[in-house]
Amino acid sequence: MKPFHFAAALASLVCVGGACAQTPKPGVEKLYVLNCGEGGAPDQSRWSPGVNVGKPLDVSDNCYLIKHAQGWFLWDTGIIDAIADRAGGQPGENGGISWKRPKKLSTQLDELGLKASDVKFMAVSHTHPDHIGNVELFPQTMLFVQKAEYDWPLPLNVGRFKPEHPVTKLEGDHDVFGDGAVVLISTPGHTPGHQSLLVKLPKTGALVLSGDAVHFGDNWDNRRVPGFNFDLAKSAASLKRIEEVMAKEKAALWINHDKAQSATLKYSPAFYE
Repeated sequence: MKPFHFAAALASLVCVGGACAQTPKPGVEKLYVLNCGEGGAPDQSRWSPGVNVGKPLDVSDNCYLIKHAQGWFLWDTGIIDAIADRAGGQPGENGGISWKRPKKLSTQLDELGLKASDVKFMAVSHTHPDHIGNVELFPQTMLFVQKAEYDWPLPLNVGRFKPEHPVTKLEGDHDVFGDGAVVLISTPGHTPGHQSLLVKLPKTGALVLSGDAVHFGDNWDNRRVPGFNFDLAKSAASLKRIEEVMAKEKAALWINHDKAQSATLKYSPAFYE
């Protein structure tokens, strides 16, 4: 054995009490898709201006739990768990989405044998209620959010997060674990500090999790931008950015609210490697 190979082999072994075992490889080990809500709206053209006027729209609302060698990471938290206890769910307002919560986020963690305190890091794509509903189930978990999103005030100038929640305010892309396996991609436009997520799985390959940079497949195919987005020009630029990341990383796009695509995914307790 050449010296370099021998050293590399030794470095990959951990010996305890005379027994040696292979150390785990760095990077993402598993990704779980969690059901964080289901909903429907009466008019798809709210999201695709001038297209499919009056056509009902069914939507999914997913969260993603990632097991990395350095700890658990949660992407988005869905609509608030309390909606699961409401018989009729949460009705939509002014043409918006009516939500129901078939399964609580806390229940899905329980089924995996996890506590909220086991989640070391979390991030949200943006601060709309169907994405941050359960942030405070994780009061000690470090939250990664774009500074522009964190500083964006609610009406009456109220903040979007509890000020005591641990937070890292970002200004651009961020490599969560420092190994390129989980990377937050700045994709503003839908909201001031919207972000998407690049995840590299050893077997499945690279994925881009869209947040609300795009809402469903037809909008992605035609690069449509909803008229209610915070900044239409930045929204269009962010779609281009996602396209570039996908090409560079040979990544698939998982669109959070695309009910048809979500129906093809395997949900927790199944997982992707």
